[in-house]
Amino acid sequence: MYSKEVLKHFKNPQNMGEMKDPDGVGEVGNPSCGDVLKIYIKVESNIIKDIRFETLGCAAAIAVSSVVTEMVKGKTIDESLKITEQDIAEKLGGLPQTKLHCSNLSTKALKKAIENYQSKN
Repeated sequence: MYSKEVLKHFKNPQNMGEMKDPDGVGEVGNPSCGDVLKIYIKVESNIIKDIRFETLGCAAAIAVSSVVTEMVKGKTIDESLKITEQDIAEKLGGLPQTKLHCSNLSTKALKKAIENYQSKN
């Protein structure tokens, strides 16, 4: 059902955990499946220098959270905002149709974290 890449990120998630003193925080949830995703970012000179996540959800939700942090770290705010749900699904070697909404959650949480950062600066 899941690709090797999804299972890798689920079993060994990268950048997981709360961040102390983040520059921006974004949190989203999906009432229909119960997934909740929170992303923290640290920004320097318009570059996301650090990113962490906390996710309560299924294997796909954890995997997309992990992979989006890897895709964004070191990128500018503008580059990060261009990452799509499709980009995330492709990076994971695909997601089952019933789990595609998880990649949507990760981009929404990232966008909210960036908006939160921008509203403070």
